Amino acid sequence: MAEKIIGIDLGTRNSAAAVIQGGKPTLIPAAEGTTAAGKAFPSVVAMDKDGNLIVGSPAERQAVTNPENTIREAKRKMGTDSLFKMQGKDYKPQQISAFILQKIKRDAEAFTGDTINKAVITVPAYFDDNQRQATKDAGTIAGLDVVRIINEPTAASLAFGIDKAKEDMKILVFDLGGGTLDVTIMEMGGGVFEVMSTSGDTQLGGADMDAAITNYVIDEFRKQEGIDLSSDPQAKERVREGSEKAKIELSSVMETEVNLPFIAQDSSGAKNLQVKLTRAKIDDLVGSIVQRCKPSIEKALEDAKLSPSDITKVVLVGGPTRMPIVKKFVSDTVGKEAESGVDPMEAVAFGAAVQAGIIAGDVTSDVVLLDVTPLTLGIETLGGVREPIIERNTTIPTSKDKTFTTAADSQTAVTINVVQGERPMVADNVSLGSFNLTEIPPAPRGVPQINVKFDIDANGILNVTAKDMGTGKDAKITIQSTTKMSDDEIKKMQEDAENFAEEDKKKKESVDIKNEAESFVYTTEKLVNQDLKDKIPQEKGIQITDAIKELKDVLSQDAEQIKPKLEALKTIVNEVTTELYKNASPPPGEQQSGEQQSGEQQSGEQQSGEQQSGEQQSGEQQSYANEEQSDPNSEKKSENTSN
Repeated sequence: MAEKIIGIDLGTRNSAAAVIQGGKPTLIPAAEGTTAAGKAFPSVVAMDKDGNLIVGSPAERQAVTNPENTIREAKRKMGTDSLFKMQGKDYKPQQISAFILQKIKRDAEAFTGDTINKAVITVPAYFDDNQRQATKDAGTIAGLDVVRIINEPTAASLAFGIDKAKEDMKILVFDLGGGTLDVTIMEMGGGVFEVMSTSGDTQLGGADMDAAITNYVIDEFRKQEGIDLSSDPQAKERVREGSEKAKIELSSVMETEVNLPFIAQDSSGAKNLQVKLTRAKIDDLVGSIVQRCKPSIEKALEDAKLSPSDITKVVLVGGPTRMPIVKKFVSDTVGKEAESGVDPMEAVAFGAAVQAGIIAGDVTSDVVLLDVTPLTLGIETLGGVREPIIERNTTIPTSKDKTFTTAADSQTAVTINVVQGERPMVADNVSLGSFNLTEIPPAPRGVPQINVKFDIDANGILNVTAKDMGTGKDAKITIQSTTKMSDDEIKKMQEDAENFAEEDKKKKESVDIKNEAESFVYTTEKLVNQDLKDKIPQEKGIQITDAIKELKDVLSQDAEQIKPKLEALKTIVNEVTTELYKNASPPPGEQQSGEQQSGEQQSGEQQSGEQQSGEQQSGEQQSYANEEQSDPNSEKKSENTSN
């Protein structure tokens, strides 16, 4: 049987995972159950005062009381050297994402019953190389072999169109998530999904809408009560949560209220926050944010050399696309109503699972995915000018090269600075890293021939090689950007992640043993005080009572202290119950039957003479025994049926 590969939508605000079951993608439920986001769970990580790691809904629930140790939207910082702090310790964005992926791995193993070691993880189409590599590192830290990085819009297209892969159509995927926007145009036909263009913004999403609504609610409360909540982290977190819920509600109703009791206090007493919100007001607050999406749509159409009328289908992905203002904006801009059929919150995870299923052989499909690089890749040349090598929207995987020369006489080394972006000057783009090619034979400027080759794999991750054509010497170096983690760093973070997993396991064991102990104490007390009250010798009763007390005294301690006390109590109880059964007299009917049988055996003549009768008796006994065996079963069956 092929090894299971899961598909993961590692989102800014919410994350989800899916797996192929019965040939179809099935969403993996979070251990905590459904949330406001459905089966997806919040991408929130926290640490309590005891150093316990909390992920998902439990982390979100405690955010109000522990905001300084609660981390949201780590995805926005992927590929940067930003650090998050929890309980005085620094964590990289890759680590925070790894904690989320670790939880997904555990939930997936519980759901499937299989060990999960491999995954397909989605990223925004507009993620650069640093961000993609950081995502892959996060998977490695979490103990997952990331077999493929796939763009979120591409995954969504798979979810919506895998059954229509043979049809010719041009699809515009508008993916507005919690923190990022992607607009991708795909051409589909003959079993080929080909990305024509992609555009977007890695710093635009539902989180910006929530911030705008939160600021409005805080301003309204300031006007009403003269109290500024923005300086109170706990109060601000409560307002943010209330604002997000109101935003979601206003997708289906016209009016709601952010109602937060005891949000603040002044000399006159406790203050309650009550701010009414209408859909019109929400539209006004987020209108400018929605309009910021327009250039990305126009850019994607321009790069694909298409007009809005050429688009066959519009697919909406991401929670904010449920908002009426977003739906109307997209349909007005493109001139087409959006496709429905797959929940925008689940589409990316479903598509990732389809891709995972194709790789694992669980999905029989001849679908071919042809993705593109979202940004132009090039190197720095004389004067800080960017020289492009791979243009944006080039189909990947791809390999391209250009030949360069030296800028000075007798130059024996060159520095290759790799950049990503659309601006002509290096300073205005993102530097992915640099490396040196040395030992070039001294020669006049312009004579040496240095071939620079760019390779982009199916995950969109870049490798660069520089080669001196004269000597054949090359520098085959994968770019070590400032944010790319070393093997040692990844290994250490893996160990940290495993330690947290071990702690979680111990915590569960501790809870389980405590529950078992409490249950056994209850059962034993009932046994001693009610069921067997008059049958247990006084001495044994005292022993049991003492053992119960000793066990109760350690119930608040760890499992290692509870276990021996629980075993001691079990031993005494087992001794008592065993003795009771030994001393129990057989029922009168059984005793009589035994005496009769013995009497018959003593009389040989009688036994012989009544052999036929004995056979008959044996038959009757057999029949009776069968009745005895069937009666309890039928009773049990009846009980089960009634339940």
